[in-house]
Amino acid sequence: MQPFRLAHVSDPHLPPPAGALGWGDIASKRLLSAVAWRRKGREHQPRVLDALIADVRAYGPDHIAITGDLTNFSSPAELDAARSWLQTLGPAADVTVSPGNHDALVGRNGHARFEPWREWLGDEPEVAFPQVRERGGVAVINLCSATPTRPHLASGRLGLEQLTRLDEALAALAGRDLFRVLMIHHPPVEGVVSRRKSLDDGADLRQRLETHGVDLVLHGHAHEAVVSTLPGPHGAIPVLGVPSASAAGNGRHPAARWHAIEVDPARGGARIRITARGLSSETGTFESLGSYVLTAPQRG
Repeated sequence: MQPFRLAHVSDPHLPPPAGALGWGDIASKRLLSAVAWRRKGREHQPRVLDALIADVRAYGPDHIAITGDLTNFSSPAELDAARSWLQTLGPAADVTVSPGNHDALVGRNGHARFEPWREWLGDEPEVAFPQVRERGGVAVINLCSATPTRPHLASGRLGLEQLTRLDEALAALAGRDLFRVLMIHHPPVEGVVSRRKSLDDGADLRQRLETHGVDLVLHGHAHEAVVSTLPGPHGAIPVLGVPSASAAGNGRHPAARWHAIEVDPARGGARIRITARGLSSETGTFESLGSYVLTAPQRG
């Protein structure tokens, strides 16, 4: 069996379309985000994202994992524009999106807001989390930490209902010969981001992962390349984060990067080869920044 090839992309921050904001947004958190976008918009360049996606296509992954923040203000116009962008990446069955905090900036809590992205959230006929997609010996477990917050906060929350469903999903995967990849926007490891940007119920998620285990966790949100671990029932679980997919590297965060991840389900996924692909300031194209191998927990 050939290794399963997964591309991890995060935080594309697509440019807001015309009409992304209306008069009703003047008194909302969207106005603060719009002010911030005047500064951050220079960091996020469509040409960079286009070059990154071209590089991903050249790699020819079996699946693409996008860990959130496709939008900036979570407006209906942005959600629709993001849907159009997702359609350019290939069949929805080959792309999974875990929404980010910018994708749920304001409004009532609930996952129904992501209906325009339903086909990219999982295989279920309705919007729900978590969802599990089985692809070529790999189980992609998609969580949603996106939830509206007060001004100046960018934290996330899974909630008891989603965590309970995660318990059930992980228990159902126990004993099956599948490499388990968990996707979430907010880093589940303490200290990766500041408290105002953290996962509020991260301790509850960590407890479930320590009980049930997964083989790899992918996240975004930090806009940094992050390699860390979490305790699992059979050893340390690798946790990876990537910078923004559209970052030109002229701000306080590093330039765009994505990860090419190869796992061999036939070998239990014990070895995970990661190749970091980053933006070259000289050519404006993406090149290899190096490869390394991580070891997934050996199951008992």
